[in-house]
Amino acid sequence: MTYRSTYQGASVVAPAIEKHFSKLLAMALQQGGEDLAPEPSLKVIEAIIDVSFWASLRREEGRSPKVSLAYLPPILAGQPLLFEERILLTPHVLNKLAPAVERSGIHLGVWDQDGELYVWGTTRSIPDCCFVLEVIEPGLLVVKHRRIKGFGKFINVAVLKGDEVKIIDELSKSLPDCPAMLTSLLDYNSPTGWNDSVNVLVQLAASMRLHGHGGTLLVVPSDSDAWRDSIIHPITYPVDPAFSELKKLMSQVVNEQSMSLWQDEVNRTVDSVAGLTAVDGATIINNELELLAFGAKIGLSSNGMPVEEMMTTEPIVGSSALIVHPSQNGGTRHLSAAQFVFDQRDAIALVSSQDGRFTIFSWSPCENIVHAHYVDALLL
Repeated sequence: MTYRSTYQGASVVAPAIEKHFSKLLAMALQQGGEDLAPEPSLKVIEAIIDVSFWASLRREEGRSPKVSLAYLPPILAGQPLLFEERILLTPHVLNKLAPAVERSGIHLGVWDQDGELYVWGTTRSIPDCCFVLEVIEPGLLVVKHRRIKGFGKFINVAVLKGDEVKIIDELSKSLPDCPAMLTSLLDYNSPTGWNDSVNVLVQLAASMRLHGHGGTLLVVPSDSDAWRDSIIHPITYPVDPAFSELKKLMSQVVNEQSMSLWQDEVNRTVDSVAGLTAVDGATIINNELELLAFGAKIGLSSNGMPVEEMMTTEPIVGSSALIVHPSQNGGTRHLSAAQFVFDQRDAIALVSSQDGRFTIFSWSPCENIVHAHYVDALLL
């Protein structure tokens, strides 16, 4: 390929991304995968990142582009919308086309021919393991792919923000105390169905982050009311009986014909529950996905002590664990979530900040400490 990139981040991250997709596709073939996406070369990866970065800094009619690019030929795209003539991929072209594909689930199809990258049309259908690059905002790009034989959120591979490059460390999922939700966000080799409760928590987290108000979601055991000892009473907005729509949807047996309608209903219900986290206070659900309350205030347990320290990690290559006082992690929302998990060690707390930062708080039996997992790089 003759294209020469000028964005340094593209050349820095491309080798790691190439290695990831090579390993991913080899594993998919070993598992009997069919109609898999093509493997992107180093030059293709570098060129798509470079063009997308410079396009993200442009504005069209006063708006910055938000666009998703998928690397595949039209023959692998199901029933794509094909342009009469392919268009050379440049920042100018990408900026012009972006408003047409802003909606979620629509990708610009990109393919290389004669040493150049071209846009051939748009598609909603892409094969497993397909290289996807999403432009989130000016200077912020995410490289991701569909998981192997699975549904739900795509697996993020790398996040680039200006000169900051974050390569996701997939080995983080093998840590002894890694929460199931974090494993789901990292493990591309683990098929995840839409009726998997862990996957629903991932969808709730993504929806919480998207509404931009910040919020806290507490996930408590369904077979115990001990969590009430860490909540100030009366609860502002208790739900009685518990709202069980998500639980009912997860228990349904869905055939292929009704799958699309069922997924739409799941998405609507997830968004309605996640929307409650925008209300001041914590939203509480149990591990069977029943909504118990929202607007709840977290307090010190009657038998508890103030949390004095916690461990923080981020599943990024090169990052290391730190032991900090919870007050150094954020504001009142983060401190109260850490206290709740310290007192209720069989619960987890999901905390979204208004700036997009997202943290999963869980208890680490191995380290005997509250563990704060920074996962915003996985939710973009």
